[in-house]
Amino acid sequence: MSTTASPIRVAVTGAAGQIGYALLFRIASGAMFGPDRPVILQLIEAPVEKAMKALEGVAMELDDCAFPLLKGMVLTDQPEVGFKDANWSLLVGAKPRGPGMERADLLKDNGKIFIGQGRIIDRVAADDARVAVVGNPANTNCMIAASQAKRLTPDRFTAMVRLDQNRAQTQLAKKAGVDLTAVKDIFIYGNHSPTMVSAYCNATIGGKKATEVITDHAWLKGPFFETVGKRGAAIIAARGASSAASAANALVDHVRDLMTPGAIHSVAVKSNGLYGFDPEVWAGMPVRTTTPGSYEVITGQELCDFCKERVAITNKELVEERAAVVDMLQG
Repeated sequence: MSTTASPIRVAVTGAAGQIGYALLFRIASGAMFGPDRPVILQLIEAPVEKAMKALEGVAMELDDCAFPLLKGMVLTDQPEVGFKDANWSLLVGAKPRGPGMERADLLKDNGKIFIGQGRIIDRVAADDARVAVVGNPANTNCMIAASQAKRLTPDRFTAMVRLDQNRAQTQLAKKAGVDLTAVKDIFIYGNHSPTMVSAYCNATIGGKKATEVITDHAWLKGPFFETVGKRGAAIIAARGASSAASAANALVDHVRDLMTPGAIHSVAVKSNGLYGFDPEVWAGMPVRTTTPGSYEVITGQELCDFCKERVAITNKELVEERAAVVDMLQG
């Protein structure tokens, strides 16, 4: 294994949290950037003694793994330090939605976090900086962070819908009784929320249209959509905690495919009016990676009437979220 390439600096917020704990070892092992690319982890936690002590423990474990690719770590509660010269900033940390909390309240509380992070990343991150937002509501948090940037363009900011794509792919494979790899071109449109659209109409299974292999269209429009859209809540009900390991795995997929020219996958990006979305919102869409870190939206997908109706619903939610935080947006 050659590790002569310059290290990629990866900043991670909420690094000692559940997703962070499941994520960092994958990055350090080479799963995200490949087996030949060294990394420096710049780990950011809240300025709270308990959180920073937990982060120290995570760093000890990373040391104890003796990963050849891990060339250094920064542990900090200061975002200006953590985001300094970062090539990738993975915004995992966010305030969770508490009992009785309205979505609008969560948007405003987290919006303040992402205003600050967006400004700091724009000011101190590397010239080729890319940002991936996981903390929910991810699409709108991403939009808020991007709105603060003057140096970095909106295409540098993406939000993760890959977990939804992975969930949808698995559900289709199980229903069809086929290997997971037989399912192709299942893309996620819209918000990372129960309104998101798992566009089965363009998916294929074993080279055939998914709707020809799975003829139970009532299942596709009902239980399939329901299962994928509310999978996070089902996992919380089952294990008493949110889906951390699968979210971390999806983030590895998200970044790895954005660094792999030719990869086709679902990413939430600034819509610019494509597929009927409001031009200013960040919406899940199929993209093709062009060069490492860059992509183009695939525009030739024809959606069925059912999926078009659902796109209108998820777009309405995104527009409402944007209206709730409009006073936080620059420009």
